[in-house]
Amino acid sequence: MGKKNQNNLEETSYPKQHTLQGEVKVSGTGLLLGEPVNVSIQPAPEGHGIVFERVDQDPPIQIPATISNVTQRARRTTLRRGDITIETVEHCMSALAGLRIDNALICIDGPELPCGDGSALPFVEPILEVGLTPQEAPRRVLKVTSPILVKDGDAMLAAFPTDAPEFEVVFDLDYGDNTHRIKRQTQAFALRNGNFAEEISPARTYSLKEEAQALWDQGMCRHLSPKDVLVIGDDGPIENSYRFDNEPVRHKIVDLLGDLYLSGAEIHGKFVAHKSGHNLNRRMCGQILEQCQSDHYAELARGGRAMDIRTIQRLMPHRYPMLLVDRVLELDGDRRAVGVKNVTINEPFFEGHYPAAPIMPGVLLVEAMAQLGGLLVSQKLEHTGKIAILLSLDRVKLRKPVTPGDQVILEAEAIRAKTTTASVKCRAFVGDSIVAEAQVRFMMVDPDSA
Repeated sequence: MGKKNQNNLEETSYPKQHTLQGEVKVSGTGLLLGEPVNVSIQPAPEGHGIVFERVDQDPPIQIPATISNVTQRARRTTLRRGDITIETVEHCMSALAGLRIDNALICIDGPELPCGDGSALPFVEPILEVGLTPQEAPRRVLKVTSPILVKDGDAMLAAFPTDAPEFEVVFDLDYGDNTHRIKRQTQAFALRNGNFAEEISPARTYSLKEEAQALWDQGMCRHLSPKDVLVIGDDGPIENSYRFDNEPVRHKIVDLLGDLYLSGAEIHGKFVAHKSGHNLNRRMCGQILEQCQSDHYAELARGGRAMDIRTIQRLMPHRYPMLLVDRVLELDGDRRAVGVKNVTINEPFFEGHYPAAPIMPGVLLVEAMAQLGGLLVSQKLEHTGKIAILLSLDRVKLRKPVTPGDQVILEAEAIRAKTTTASVKCRAFVGDSIVAEAQVRFMMVDPDSA
């Protein structure tokens, strides 16, 4: 079993990370907005990941290609940071996933990636021409460890564990009443076969005639004609032809690969998809990340002990019944901490909250997260010997009830720290589910002043 980092990423037995040997340039117009845009895909150091940069902004704005930076859009995948967005990143992301590129900086001077022919090929071909170079660090991989199912009406996407270290998918595309225009079609694909560039990346995005007309009526795609992209009418492609007999389902795999790469790692598992699209792809990506995080926390809870209760009591003034962190499982300097609170029926608050239906008070969940945050910020050198006093709470969300028998995994991540104040982002989990989250701001004071 290879060692894992804090995100449960396997770090041995897989190939090394790769980046590009040189710069790759791609220019064109965006698919939906139609604005001219230039893209420069540049090599990046190991551990960098995939990061987009809007160089037309002053100063340039970087947006890591992660699921946490995705904003909801119909029929495409869009990254966002504040008011700045980058539209239609899925084909570029698919090219990087399919060619197994781990680290790249993608500089773009507009709000949308160039469309090209609507496939991943405009990115794949220049990347292959420049070539890839291996790096020292092992690849980052997420493994599906138990079945996951996401559904939306009759569309579904399922993921299953696999013993083989690879990504596999079987995609079934069925348009029901529209089978006279797009016949039911299936495609299987395994990433390790190495045939992404030839068998998957050339498959173009497509739309039915009425869908294309609706986009046209909204002022989108007016720079394109059916000769430029795949528009399907009653008799098949209009002024165009298929590259594969089942090109639509192959393009669905292009999108799936690109969307899942927003996990920040290659995913190993068997996927079965039926009519899945960007929304289900992104939901699956999030659930895989939650599952791997839960697996990692469970492993820590079985054996991890960065701080036991005696160490915690030396650092914190809290005592029964207000000490709500039983153990610190993981401590990454003054940047991140993971702790645990074991909830039993013997907790004093259950006597009155509520006798017939015991639920841990939400305010105490927030207090537990804040206590772990206080332990984290106390690790900073200039905070040594000081106590973290709660100043303010922001973005507090209580998502699910916590009941006797639950083990609450607490997570705290430093946002900023100064000499006298500190801010921390906290979350609490039970199993795969987030039960609470908050941003906490502290004042650091001497014990005599507390």
